[in-house]
Parts: sequence; C-alpha cells; structure tokens
Amino acid sequence: MNLAPNLPHVPAPAHEAQAVGALLRGWRQRRRLSQMAVALDAGVSPRHMSFVETGRSRPSPEVLMALADVLAVPLRERNALLLAAGYAPRFSQRALDAPDMRPVQAALARLLAAHDPYPGFVLDRAWNVVQANTAGAGLMAALLPAALRAPTVNVYRACLHPDGLARVTVNFAQWASDMLGNLRRAVAQSGDDDLAALEREVLAYPNIRALSDDVRQPAGPPPLLLPCVLDLPVAGRLSLFTTVCTLGAPGDVTLSELCAELFYPADEATAERLRAAAASA
Repeated sequence: MNLAPNLPHVPAPAHEAQAVGALLRGWRQRRRLSQMAVALDAGVSPRHMSFVETGRSRPSPEVLMALADVLAVPLRERNALLLAAGYAPRFSQRALDAPDMRPVQAALARLLAAHDPYPGFVLDRAWNVVQANTAGAGLMAALLPAALRAPTVNVYRACLHPDGLARVTVNFAQWASDMLGNLRRAVAQSGDDDLAALEREVLAYPNIRALSDDVRQPAGPPPLLLPCVLDLPVAGRLSLFTTVCTLGAPGDVTLSELCAELFYPADEATAERLRAAAASA
C-alpha cells in the first residue's frame, strides 16, 4: 500500500519540517538504512522521503508513523517525532500505579509469583527494578548494600558495581562482557540518553576498566546459555541463566518500555538450593 505516491511538494513551517527531518534522518542512520530502502518499505516515494529529511516538506501523521514502523522507533520517540512535526502525541504515558494499569500490575505480579522460588523482576526502560518476586527481593536484600538499593535497584549497577553482585560472581569477566555488550546495543538502537548515561557510569567502575577487551573464554565448548555463577556465603553456589520478555502490542509508552527478567537454574543443584532457601524462609 503506497501511503504517499508521488506527493506534490508542500512547503511546511521551516522549524517544524527541519526538526522532524533531522530526527528521522538520525533514526535512519542509526538503523543503517538508505533513504530508498526506508521509502519503499514505508510506501512513500523516495523523492518525498528526501524532501522530509531535508526539511522541504512535512510528512502527514500517517506517513510519519509508517516511517517510524520501518525504523522501529520506540513509542516514546514516536511522540517526539509527532511533536517535532507539529502534531499532537498519539501514545499515552501513564504511571504504572495509575488505576487503569491495575490489570497489568496484577498480571505481572502473577507472573512473578508463579516464578518463585526462582528470582524474577519487572524492569523499566533504564533497567530499574519496578517489581520483584520473593526470591528476587530476598537476593537483592541479602547481597546489595543500601547505596545500591536506593532509590531503586538498577540491574546494571547491581551486577557490575564492585560493591554489588560483582564481588560474588565467579565468572564475572564473561558475565560482565555479555552485559556490557547488551547495554551497548541498547544504547545504539534506542538513542536513549538515560541508557547512555548509565553506560558511561558503569564503564567508569574500576573493575570494569580492569577488564580486558579480549575476555578469555573457559576451556571446552561454550555453554548453551551463558550463566551467571554466584558464590553465596549461605546458599552456596548458584548458576543461573536469564530470559527477558516484553508485553505484546503495547499502546502506552510506559507499557512498551517494561520487560520481565526471569532467572532459571542452570543445573539441578542450583534448583535444589533455591527451593530449600524458599522453604526455610
């Protein structure tokens, strides 16, 4: 479906057209796509795409959202594109504790509760913990100093800070290298200033600066999934791998930025230790 075939050149207010054009060009370059590829996938003419990026024409809201679909622009930034083009935002941004969010909160709470006795967390766009199950809350309370739990726990700080889980992570070099790669990709794909600031912060940690760029891998074949191996003073050694899931088809900025990170035992010994810890608690 061609949303804007052979559109005539319609001048737009300079400040609006230039602003949205620069934003779209930035997202296109971030995705490493050509004007031609984006235009064809979005159903607009390459000529119109060029006019939009250079500020000679302002896209309609429908064309703007089609371009955002092709460029996989997050909902938060889609609102920014609409505002830059002089249109009203389309996507709501409610607080997670808003009354109409209660069904989502209840569903996430059920998900986390069903995952006990294995740790589970709900995270926001900056990987701050907004909900945790009993196992996850117990793990954080036992292993993280108060400074890393206030005002909230951030996964990257908790795992990489030298006073956090890093001090009890047996395979810290491999686990940290994997986490840093994920963070680097998230910053590059999202263009999020908060994530970029978080990346700069963790890269300044002395234990992270000490890591070699060429992290030595253990001998033997690589594991099917890279586990986080923790050596805990009471529970003993835990080997955990993680999964991350998101909400399907969100129409709200807050919901689109939530994810659930669920940890699973990588071996039966870990599963038994976690079940025993839950039973004793």
